[in-house]
Amino acid sequence: QVQLVESGGGLVQAGGSLRLSCAASGRTFSSYAMGWFRQAPGKEREFVAARGWSGVSTYYADSVKGRFTISRDNAKNTVYLQMNSLKPEDTAVYYCAAQPGTAVGRTVAGYSYWGQGTQVTVSS
Repeated sequence: QVQLVESGGGLVQAGGSLRLSCAASGRTFSSYAMGWFRQAPGKEREFVAARGWSGVSTYYADSVKGRFTISRDNAKNTVYLQMNSLKPEDTAVYYCAAQPGTAVGRTVAGYSYWGQGTQVTVSS
């Protein structure tokens, strides 16, 4: 069982940056694949980024590639999402997700554990 708590969301102007954090409980965090997803009003939850336990497997959605960076600190049981050059279309609730094992999923169905979400609003 893993519990996830996101933080770091807020209001930022277009072109600005934010760093989201996701703190995980549990002693086996390092054996989990971690992902970030987002959901805008009226839209389905979509994949943003994911990283395997070793960091070798890292994936990004095309819409954020080159602007967002996912990283993790297994010693602190924390995964981060650094978001640069933010755009109004990045506005959404951002969710952290975890899945035990080595497979690094890029779909909602690929993750068993979810945080409560943190709001990111980018003004134009």
